[in-house]
Amino acid sequence: MGFGAAKSQFHVLAVDDSVIDRKLIEMLLKTSSYQVTTVDSGNKALELLGLVEGADKQHVDHVEMEVNLIITDYCMPGMTGYDLLKRIKKSSSLRDVPVVIMSSENVPSRINRCLEEGADDFLLKPVQLSDMSKLKPCVLKRQN
Repeated sequence: MGFGAAKSQFHVLAVDDSVIDRKLIEMLLKTSSYQVTTVDSGNKALELLGLVEGADKQHVDHVEMEVNLIITDYCMPGMTGYDLLKRIKKSSSLRDVPVVIMSSENVPSRINRCLEEGADDFLLKPVQLSDMSKLKPCVLKRQN
C-alpha cells in the first residue's frame, strides 16, 4: 500500500449514478491514496451514513460509516447531489463532513446554490487528477 497509508487514509464516499464516472473518481481517489466507497444513488449514500428512516434500516447495523469527505454528482435520478447535500447538512452527526459536488455543466447559479447550502467545493467533470489536490484542504480544515 505504501507508507503506513491505512492509518492516515481519508475515507471518501463517492456518489454517482454513472458507472463510468464512478470508476473514474474511484481510480483518481485511490491514486491519491484515499480510501474509497462508491454508491450509485443519494439514497444508498444516506443508508450507508445511517440517515435512512424507517423499515429499510434493519440490514444496516447502525455503525455509521466513518467518512472524511463526500463527493457527489449533481445530476442523479431520484435524489440530486443538491438534495443529498441538504440532507447531510441537516444531520447533526454529519453536518461537519465536507461535501464536494461534481457536475458536467458549468452553471454558476447551481454552483452558488450548492456553495450557499454548505458544499465545500464544486468540481467540473470530467474530474481530473489535478482536482484531487483540492480535496485535502476541505478535509483538513474540518479536522481542526
